[in-house]
Amino acid sequence: MAQAKLDERPSLVLTRTYPVAPEKVWRAWTDAQALSSWFKPDASFAVQAEADARVGGRFRILMKTPAGEEHDVSGVFREVVPNRKLVFTWAWKSTPERESLVTLTFRAAGGGTELELRHEQFFDAAARDSHQHGWNGCLAGLERFLA
Repeated sequence: MAQAKLDERPSLVLTRTYPVAPEKVWRAWTDAQALSSWFKPDASFAVQAEADARVGGRFRILMKTPAGEEHDVSGVFREVVPNRKLVFTWAWKSTPERESLVTLTFRAAGGGTELELRHEQFFDAAARDSHQHGWNGCLAGLERFLA
C-alpha cells in the first residue's frame, strides 16, 4: 500500500481569457487602486488594497462584507516578471500559519490575454474548495473591470 507524500497538499488551477492586452491584466493585479475596484468574491464587498509589486514587496487586501465582516489577506511577492508572471505568498490574518502560494501567468492569446491562476499548498481540501469559490468570484470581477 503506497503512502501519500506528506508534502502533497491540495491545489487548484483556474484559467480565464480576457479581451485586452497582457499589460492591462497585469496592471489590474499590481495597481492597488485597480485591485480595490475588482478584487472581491461578491460585488457587494468593499475593498482596500495595497501592492508593492517587486520581489520582496508586500500586498494586502482587506475585504468587508455589507454586514461588516472583514477578510484580510496579505503576502510577499516572490517573483515579478512584468506582463508575464507574478508569484506571491498568500496568508489570511486569521490563519497566518496556513501560508500558501499563488502563481499568475499572463500569455498573449488571440488578441487578448490568457491568465492562469495556480494556487498551491493549501492546508486541506476544504480550504482549497473555499478559495476556488472566492477566486471564481474575483475573476468574474476582473472580467467586469476589464470590459
